[in-house]
Amino acid sequence: MACISPDGKPTESGTKMLLALQKGMRFAEDIAKDAGLPLFRVRSGLRDIVVAGLAERKGEDYKLTTKGAELL
Repeated sequence: MACISPDGKPTESGTKMLLALQKGMRFAEDIAKDAGLPLFRVRSGLRDIVVAGLAERKGEDYKLTTKGAELL
């Protein structure tokens, strides 16, 4: 299940992850718990979100970008 649709907008699960990032969740485990999604789905989804420019990654730490915040 992709987190970014072909038109570049987040899917339902992608939106849940972005909302978790907006709340200040920084790590995949915390994002999974806040979004109510399995960790494996969050890890793959975060890769999609980073590639789309909606979040950035530094090590294991994720942060919402301005572009990601604008889509919410």
